[in-house]
Amino acid sequence: MANRAQIRTSNSALIAMIADEDTVVGFLLAGVGNVDLRRKTNYLIVDSKTTVKQIEDAFKEFIAREDIAVVLISQYVANMIRFLVDSYNKPVPAILEIPSKDHPYDPAHDSVLSRVKYLFSTESVASGRR
Repeated sequence: MANRAQIRTSNSALIAMIADEDTVVGFLLAGVGNVDLRRKTNYLIVDSKTTVKQIEDAFKEFIAREDIAVVLISQYVANMIRFLVDSYNKPVPAILEIPSKDHPYDPAHDSVLSRVKYLFSTESVASGRR
């Protein structure tokens, strides 16, 4: 049990967002938004002018922040930085890919779902079940 990752508990864990404007605004209206004392937000609105570098930097910043428990990222945005999303393997913050208005959800590209499928296929092979 000593090798288990310690999950930080706090009363003020945030949800971060990387998505198109409509998705982010919907979550902001639901109360997800936050601006800290350094004027840093917990969201990035991705549009046609947003560069892949900006998306990468926001993703890296959000997974490094200790006050963020979940990062919601639109699946089409996650596909732009797939190498970063797939290489992330910590439990907190959890990375969840969500659909957007203009881009439907594709389970074939969801990193969490593919890890779960791999886990269950490995367990079934190890236990002798198929």
